Amino acid sequence: MAKVELKQPIVQAIAEDVKDAASVVLVDYRGLTVAQDTELRKQLREAGIIYKVCKNTMMKRAFEGTEFAALDEHLEGPSALAISKDDATAPARILCKFAKDAKALELKAGVVEGEFYDLAGLTELSKIPSREELLSKLLGSLQSPITNLARVLNQIAEQGGAEACEAAAAPAEEAPAEAAAEEAPAAEEAPAE
Repeated sequence: MAKVELKQPIVQAIAEDVKDAASVVLVDYRGLTVAQDTELRKQLREAGIIYKVCKNTMMKRAFEGTEFAALDEHLEGPSALAISKDDATAPARILCKFAKDAKALELKAGVVEGEFYDLAGLTELSKIPSREELLSKLLGSLQSPITNLARVLNQIAEQGGAEACEAAAAPAEEAPAEAAAEEAPAAEEAPAE
């Protein structure tokens, strides 16, 4: 069996993984301890991210003709792929967070939703919250006015309901009317100069 025939299934597997990917991030994993690598793989797996260590030439072949071909120039030295099919920013977010503790892990570059990002771009992407976090913040801001209205209505009900509001409003309306009536006769009695 020729070497090409042995490598072809590996290239096809990589191509299949990146085919519908929302993002692919390349990292240099040299210097990570076994414990660190295990912890990184665990965090990525929990987030639904595929993490593979592959030969650069095989990745180049798998990337040919795709939007991920922009990563070819960064395929030097040991490289690993983090592939996400759902959350586009998850690989960058998890890898950048992990790289803060494990200094040996170096991000190289990535393609997120068809756009190429270098190290600085990936770092900025990692600051974007996940989709779930953004949705929860949106729902919180939408619910806030409704919650405040419910609290106010509840306090009114506890203090005696609508009758108390009407009773408080009635004397306030009568007071300006009485003041206007007192001012009118005083204006008539004043002599005109």
